[in-house]
Amino acid sequence: MERAEIARLEAITPKTLICGIDVSKRVHWARFVDYRGIPIGKAIRFENNRAGFEHIVSETQRISKVRGMDDVILGMEPTGPYWKALAWRLKGLGLHVVTVNSHNTKQAKSLDDNSPTKNDPKDALVIARLVKDGRYFEPYLRKMCSQNFG
Repeated sequence: MERAEIARLEAITPKTLICGIDVSKRVHWARFVDYRGIPIGKAIRFENNRAGFEHIVSETQRISKVRGMDDVILGMEPTGPYWKALAWRLKGLGLHVVTVNSHNTKQAKSLDDNSPTKNDPKDALVIARLVKDGRYFEPYLRKMCSQNFG
């Protein structure tokens, strides 16, 4: 096991709330899990716009407060250009944003229920569980003009 992989695993503790986000062009889906991968609540649908971003941030804050989870990691697939605006916004608010490999999501999805079918809430849960397992990467996000997110 590599040092980086060990560090990623050690970053996940009982106080960590993990959010997996399935990104698409117009509508995103999010699922929350604890450090064991147990789902918290139902899937959350939010739009790829400022109001949607504010909605997922408020839900993340609400759940972390109710559950007493001080650390939050939000994971997503780097899908086309659609993930970047969300990632920039979340990172701009000081949240820990990570990405997972699309190939890993597809493989893990078929392992979970022996079905590779596409389902956005299911994909969000798979992404959250990949993050829980330390199978994520820290994305490099170039600076973006602040006027877009003010």
